[in-house]
Amino acid sequence: MMKEVIAIIRTGKWPETLMKLEEIGVSGFTRHRVYGRGKQRGLRYSSDIEDERGISFLPKWLVTIVVEDSKVDELVAVLLKANQTGDIGDGKIFICPIAEVVRIRTNESEEYALN
Repeated sequence: MMKEVIAIIRTGKWPETLMKLEEIGVSGFTRHRVYGRGKQRGLRYSSDIEDERGISFLPKWLVTIVVEDSKVDELVAVLLKANQTGDIGDGKIFICPIAEVVRIRTNESEEYALN
């Protein structure tokens, strides 16, 4: 079985996060720039993104990593260590089951598609 680990993190925490991922052998991931707001409501920091009502959003990185079940705990621990400041806005980690994986180039499935 495999899991998808989705982390929403502060933009300034990406270099440390990348270093920690490499230390545990995680080299495959997808990173997207996203904008959102949570308890801090996007208002504590200046933002260049506002919707039509003038609501501010904070820039964040959304990092998606698919790993085997046995590696999830270590991955979450690393994400916490690299990103936890104790302040509002540290982000979130979501863990979701993966039903199936297929590599497009070779039509390989499951764990072969992860490497």
